[in-house]
Amino acid sequence: MAALYPMPRQFSREEAALRSRGIGNWSELAALDETELRQLARQGGALERQLRKLRGQAQLVCELDLEPHEAALLLYAGIASSRGLAETSPQQLLTQLGRLQRSLLGMATPPLDAATVRGWIQRAQRCSGRSAN
Repeated sequence: MAALYPMPRQFSREEAALRSRGIGNWSELAALDETELRQLARQGGALERQLRKLRGQAQLVCELDLEPHEAALLLYAGIASSRGLAETSPQQLLTQLGRLQRSLLGMATPPLDAATVRGWIQRAQRCSGRSAN
């Protein structure tokens, strides 16, 4: 599993709050509940909204064995849970992620392929107990 730190610059306050709380890996971040997120936001100057995004990313990383950048891409595409991913169409998601990836990262990053997206969806279906279509 990839390292939790360093985080992108836009999460610097959230990173400081998580570090001060002793959160050192994706699974610890994924396990935080709403109350803990609120406390972190109050105590460390972090934004609760940003902490929720990071927790959602962490949950996708842990549940589906994704790389953090893959989970972040799914979140930007509106896929916030393994259940949501399990219910998506592979072709529709591939098209959506391709557009999003090009707009965020440009053409320098190799595009996702259909096999990768189908693999993510299959893992999500197993995780959520949903059978493949």
